[in-house]
Amino acid sequence: QVQLVESGGGSVQAGGSLRLSCAVSGSVFAIYTMGWYRQAPGKQRELVASITSAGTTNYADSVKGRFTVSRDNAKNTVHLQMNSLKPEDTAVYLCNADYAPSGRYRSTTRGIWGQGTQVTVSS
Repeated sequence: QVQLVESGGGSVQAGGSLRLSCAVSGSVFAIYTMGWYRQAPGKQRELVASITSAGTTNYADSVKGRFTVSRDNAKNTVHLQMNSLKPEDTAVYLCNADYAPSGRYRSTTRGIWGQGTQVTVSS
């Protein structure tokens, strides 16, 4: 069974940094776009950053210049380096991946979510 295993997160003061990591566990044929979303209480889930298998990145305007998304295709992992954190960055951060399963269904594409990790930034 394919799963996303997240690590990192926690509490930090404004201006600090955190690094999130997300690893794909289980057998897959290919991993396509991987990304990070966040959801704050009472707000809709929003895309924070994404990265394709070729390394093309996309960022929310609110995090440009502060966050960096990267991936290690050999290890099936994606990272989110968060610098200059602000209180408004406080949210549950969720990893997402589009992938092709191994075996007979490898021509299909599926999406999967991590369990989420809390990021709290205090002023």
